[in-house]
Amino acid sequence: MAWVRNLVVTVLVAVIIGWFVLSAREQSGFVVPPVDGFMEGQRIRFIHTEASDPEVSKLLTEMKGSPVLIVPSLAKAPGELLANVYVFTNGVPGDGPFKFQPDVFDNPPGHAGYTPLRALSLVAWKQAEKARELKSAAEVTQALAARRNHGRAAGGGHQHADDHLAGWPPLSRNEGTLFTFT
Repeated sequence: MAWVRNLVVTVLVAVIIGWFVLSAREQSGFVVPPVDGFMEGQRIRFIHTEASDPEVSKLLTEMKGSPVLIVPSLAKAPGELLANVYVFTNGVPGDGPFKFQPDVFDNPPGHAGYTPLRALSLVAWKQAEKARELKSAAEVTQALAARRNHGRAAGGGHQHADDHLAGWPPLSRNEGTLFTFT
């Protein structure tokens, strides 16, 4: 029975040390707070560490209270090094950067096409009251395709048709603000 006592003491000491280390890291500012998002229908947690655009960096820094570095050279990354992240500017309320649903990522780690560099695409619902939470890049691209099938609106910025999604900047792997996904 001494081994049981030793095991319990060891586990208890490990828990206390772990709590102390995590508390110290959080109080010292060494912890980058995670952000919720969606990838392939599953809720994920990720961190923002860098962005190519100063405004995006400021927004993300204010969102989590942890500095997001400005790295302008990220914007020079070739398209084949980028994956997408869809950021919602209206619709279902949530914890996203604009206080709407969490961001949606494509190309998860471990799959072909994965890269930590993300092209940021802002998306919006024409009729926010008809918005639904999208949890995968496939759902986002289906909603965008439905919009394209209903014709394009003239002008810049957020373009809408019916209750479908619209994207801005134009959804291209070579356009938009970049940030790293960790």
